[in-house]
Amino acid sequence: MNTKQTILKTAESTIKLESKAIDHLAELLTEDFADAVELIYNSKGRVIITGIGKSAIIANKIVATLNSTGTPAVFMHAADAIHGDLGLILQDDVVICISKSGNTPEIKVLVPLIKNANNKMIAITGNIDSFLGQQADYILNAFVAQEACPNNLAPTTSTTAQLVIGDALAVCLLELRGFSSKDFAKYHPGGALGKRLYLRVNDLSSQNQKPQVGLEASLKEVIVEITEKMLGVTAVVENDKIVGIITDGDLRRMLSKSDDLTALKAKDIMSNNPRRILEDAMAVDAKEVMEEFGISQLLVEHDGKYCGVVHLHDLIKEGII
Repeated sequence: MNTKQTILKTAESTIKLESKAIDHLAELLTEDFADAVELIYNSKGRVIITGIGKSAIIANKIVATLNSTGTPAVFMHAADAIHGDLGLILQDDVVICISKSGNTPEIKVLVPLIKNANNKMIAITGNIDSFLGQQADYILNAFVAQEACPNNLAPTTSTTAQLVIGDALAVCLLELRGFSSKDFAKYHPGGALGKRLYLRVNDLSSQNQKPQVGLEASLKEVIVEITEKMLGVTAVVENDKIVGIITDGDLRRMLSKSDDLTALKAKDIMSNNPRRILEDAMAVDAKEVMEEFGISQLLVEHDGKYCGVVHLHDLIKEGII
């Protein structure tokens, strides 16, 4: 077997092993999971998530997921907690301790301190009979039979299991809160993801010039308007209402067909009933219309009146495409 085949076989084995372990987690769910979700949902405080080593890294990710889906959460490193950071935990906070073994020295020191403060504690552990398992108010079983590491040492399958349980918590809480795409946009205002959720057509079209001509505009006037406004298109407007559209392509086709250009008017060149979109529509909706009809521009209107143009390049610039 060559090196590439060996690599692929190892990768396949790792994925299948972890997949099987994750699937088994569903069988380990108990009422403690539901009780833990309700505890967090009804809490007036935050969720403090702690761990050490690789579990601490997983804790950080779960904190990020909870914060982005409407559940305030804070990471507290287990080692730092017993050297001053324990002050992060407030009276109404719920604490989640993550540990595969549940018996690490730091956890054994930290857990009694949390219990003494009367904070409710949830354990995510692969050993429900451990010190952590015995002390926790609620146990979320993250048991895995084997690490993907060939020596069964490096945290691989176990950390994946912890991560999945964290995701399950976050999704359950998200559903209980009725967390919508608008809420998601509020917590994700930056980047392409956020823009897909909050950016509207008017946010883009208002940044562009507003090309328009009347029905009787001459060919020269049409060409000048399209050239000056630099959007490759102009609306044909009558009484502020869209009656047609002329694109660069329309001009080229007309020029190739006509011998006498002097008498041409906008009404002779335009396409009737152009695709349009409301200014308060989502930018992602404009993208879908453009893709469906294979076009690069959409005319924008409000209350039946022409407002401007949104261009494919606007969507690309904002990361919508």
